Amino acid sequence: MPAFSYTAIDLSGKKVSGSVTVRNKSEAYRELESKSLTPVLVQEGETAGAKKSGSGAGKGMPKGGVKLKRPELVLFTEELADLLDAGMNLERALRILGDRQTNASIRGVANCLRDDIREGGRFSKSLPAASPSFDELYCSLVAAGEASGSLPDILRRLVVNLKQLFDLQRRTVGAMIYPLTVMLACVVLIFVFSTVLMPSLSSMMQKTGQDLPMITDLLIKFTDFMAKWWWLLLSIMIGAAVAFKVTISTPNGREWWDGYKMRIPAFGPVILGRFYAQFCHTMSNLVNNGVPLLNGLRLVTRGTPNRYIRSHLETVVLDVGEGTSLAKAMEKTAAFPEQLVDRVAIGEQTGELGKAFSKAARKYDEDLDVRISRLTTIVPTVMLVFVAIIVGIVAYCMITTIFGSMSGVRGK
Repeated sequence: MPAFSYTAIDLSGKKVSGSVTVRNKSEAYRELESKSLTPVLVQEGETAGAKKSGSGAGKGMPKGGVKLKRPELVLFTEELADLLDAGMNLERALRILGDRQTNASIRGVANCLRDDIREGGRFSKSLPAASPSFDELYCSLVAAGEASGSLPDILRRLVVNLKQLFDLQRRTVGAMIYPLTVMLACVVLIFVFSTVLMPSLSSMMQKTGQDLPMITDLLIKFTDFMAKWWWLLLSIMIGAAVAFKVTISTPNGREWWDGYKMRIPAFGPVILGRFYAQFCHTMSNLVNNGVPLLNGLRLVTRGTPNRYIRSHLETVVLDVGEGTSLAKAMEKTAAFPEQLVDRVAIGEQTGELGKAFSKAARKYDEDLDVRISRLTTIVPTVMLVFVAIIVGIVAYCMITTIFGSMSGVRGK
């Protein structure tokens, strides 16, 4: 086992130094606590000549940490918020998570974060190194919670947002299972129809001297074309996908795509509604906890992954920094709905901007629930209608071909 050298303070306030032989740094801290020593610096062997500054990697965990699944991320955030609400400080809350959590991934992330915080790192700065699951928005909101002293409230809001996203994904996938199954059956039906039934029916029609119905003839030509040129179509699709990926990897391309996503029918309103709800909730937490308006806007802007929306928020930040009111700056961008701008204007006039954002956030939460319900209802319905049309066309081709053959036989 590796040896860890330490500098600590004993109960009399005297600084002492020494070393302990344990498996990792976390156990080194526990060993010092058992000896009633307050650690100042713990370093491993000869390699720790200088203190690590904000690495967040921790011993026993590779740099970059482990990736948490969404349910694990929700559980980590929720339990941490519960512990902080109970009055514990951050270091102790992370220690309890690391000691008592049965999930190995959450336990590893909690221990990694605790090690970094004990060495003087900031929680929001340590998150990305502990796990790539903590994205820019998550870290920025945690930073806002640290700055305003409302970290438990921010974590609660993050839990709500993560659960909303998880629920949306679960409901969408669940709603798509049945129509996708029907779609797969439709593809199998068309394949069997084109490769087995149609050749037999075509041979029967030729023997009777009857011509194939036009729609059947078109379907046969289409399947023949797909059988002959499938490789070309597949190459075009792959080329288009690669070109699209390269385009959105550029700043201008990403901003265009982020803006276009919000204009997609059914899905666009959900993306916009989520942003408005997130924006209002975050600004409400920041303003109500004493964060200056301009600083709060900067935090929200940095934490917004959508480049198109971020560009508008950057314009708002510039205008507010020059002395323009928030409502006028938002109205100038034409990216915010009039109702939200009016609420913000009233909040600025009455001096209750935080309350105005809170009311707007509740409204957008309700709207978002309605839009999600519509999305999970409309998409499966559209797919089922499409499948029904395809199946109907195939059935019509088969019936008309069979009846045409029977008519030819009777004619002879």
